Amino acid sequence: MYYHIEGVVAEMEPYLAVVDCSGVGYAINTSLNTLSRLHVGTRAKLYTYLNVREDALELYGFATPAEKRCFVMLISVSGVGPKAALSILSSSTPEGLAMAILSGDEKTLTVAPGIGKKIAQRVILELKDKMQKQAQTLSVPNPATVAAGGGVTGKMSDAAAALAVLGYNSSEISVSLKGIDMESMPLEDIIRTALKNMVK
Repeated sequence: MYYHIEGVVAEMEPYLAVVDCSGVGYAINTSLNTLSRLHVGTRAKLYTYLNVREDALELYGFATPAEKRCFVMLISVSGVGPKAALSILSSSTPEGLAMAILSGDEKTLTVAPGIGKKIAQRVILELKDKMQKQAQTLSVPNPATVAAGGGVTGKMSDAAAALAVLGYNSSEISVSLKGIDMESMPLEDIIRTALKNMVK
């Protein structure tokens, strides 16, 4: 229904920002990471998601499209509601979340308040497959280093999956991965280098 809402930040509370758009104040639930970028009295643009419940319509908003995509991905996991998703996104960046899922890092997820080991395992189990399948559909061309072996191919697939979750398309991912030493670099460094290449 709403793609984004832009206006002046009128109020802020933990996990909530009120954005005034021409005299209408929208109460927008959000992560602490997004809140840290906002300031009362200044303009802001939040990418929104409308959560429809039987008894309420709840608006969620995020500073970046990548964070919104991660929120939608998290609430698709059985047992993970919007509050749990906000808790996870308050404790981790979209890049960190993608890395944690792909590497099976439960500890990064359980740092978030209210997220126990079982929920963390479910998030990893349900989303790792989705992310890897999404990367396969991108048809990202493999750099020459992929010929070195299956481990390199696996790293490239995981890196492409993480970048896809952050909203990059196949051509952007392909260009950002060129020239990266897949064989010797750990996955986290590959993703970081690719993201730096995106902004060159």
